[in-house]
Amino acid sequence: MSAQQFIQDHKERFLNELLDLLRIPSVSADPKFKDEVFQAANFVKESLIKAGADTAEICQTAGYPIVYGEKIIDPALPTVLVYGHYDVQPADPYELWDSPPFEPVIKKTKIHPEGAIFARGSADDKGQFYMHVKAFEAMMATDELPCNVKFMIEGEEEVGSDNLDQFVIENKEKLKADVILISDTHMISMQDPSITVGLRGMAYMEVEVTGSNRDLHSGTYGGAVANPINVLCDLIASMKDENEHITIPGFYDKVQELTAEQRSRLNEAPFDLQEYKSKLDIDEVHGEKGYTTIERVGIRPTLDVNGIWGGYTGEGAKTVLPSKAYAKISMRLVPDQDWKEIAKLFEDYFRSKAPASVRVNVKSHHGGAPAVVSDSSVGYKAAEAAMEETFGKRPIPTREGGSIPIVALFQKELGSDPILFGFGLDTDALHSPNEHYGVQNYFIGIETIAAFFRHFRKLSEA
Repeated sequence: MSAQQFIQDHKERFLNELLDLLRIPSVSADPKFKDEVFQAANFVKESLIKAGADTAEICQTAGYPIVYGEKIIDPALPTVLVYGHYDVQPADPYELWDSPPFEPVIKKTKIHPEGAIFARGSADDKGQFYMHVKAFEAMMATDELPCNVKFMIEGEEEVGSDNLDQFVIENKEKLKADVILISDTHMISMQDPSITVGLRGMAYMEVEVTGSNRDLHSGTYGGAVANPINVLCDLIASMKDENEHITIPGFYDKVQELTAEQRSRLNEAPFDLQEYKSKLDIDEVHGEKGYTTIERVGIRPTLDVNGIWGGYTGEGAKTVLPSKAYAKISMRLVPDQDWKEIAKLFEDYFRSKAPASVRVNVKSHHGGAPAVVSDSSVGYKAAEAAMEETFGKRPIPTREGGSIPIVALFQKELGSDPILFGFGLDTDALHSPNEHYGVQNYFIGIETIAAFFRHFRKLSEA
């Protein structure tokens, strides 16, 4: 029996196992789910053992653990390192979900007529990293594993991977591999497969603006004392001009500008602007002047407010002039911006622009470096061949707007370009209510990963 046949024969079990994993609310950002995060780590460890790993262990860190497993069939053969994460984003607001976020259901959609799995973490990243576990199992069960394989599945990606750097640096020999596979990105579509070759970095900030020493009556004090919410809104608005160009001094100093030819190639990817707007139910797109939508989300830096609060937000009216106002702001970065430098520029700007009538506090939560990976390496060529085999079409290299900080870490510390081998779609509602992942995406991902191993072994020996 071939690995492909094994996958076909065990589809129902492979799907049910993923549903069991999705039932675990492994929300790393919320301490109330601490036990469930550890439960998910144990689930991953047991899955690797059952799939055929020689060893699988839970490696403790200062935060949540990293699950490491491996199968070494011959030290002389190429080695593939698989990275993924078992933690998920918070499901809030729960009331916007059509079904409970940790009670996965399969529903047919226009884009997924064969059905999609609706659950938090289905696409980001449980459904995607679990494809690798099942592909590994299929190859082991049929004696078709052509390469050594190592797994490193962490539990803090959604909160910045604070402890991954130290783990990687301390375990370079353990993690040594010829190629790194990461399935935490998306394709253009099922009809137009693609491989991500660029990711933006990020600097995530939180700001606090304080006015008076307590909330005040807006009639008695309004107009005489600074309103922190008003001041905060003014400060945020000042960070962009009428062309959506970020006004923080020095922000663009290290931005790597693409040539006209590179921009032209990037825009060759299939893209229907009207369909894009229709999917989002918007009348018009919005962004930096002089760039296409594809460029705005792939090669240009951004600054966006992710949350803002202060004052009274309950039912009815309360005429209060608040003491404090808060905002969470993220900046997506491109090569060669350094997120720590950008965070400092942001803080300096925010403080310098704040009026004397308020006090400000700026905190940097986390960040990560942008990354560009080679589309001419043996790993990329193997991924390209594998996708062409299973999809019947050569994949398109694309740049994605999201951030996976560990890509730059792996490039620096392990000396290898990761292959961003994602099978999700941009309509999967990542980080939003009703996150979902196509059942067909899940299974074709498993098949393509198994094909990658065959092609990587063959190309490595060529």
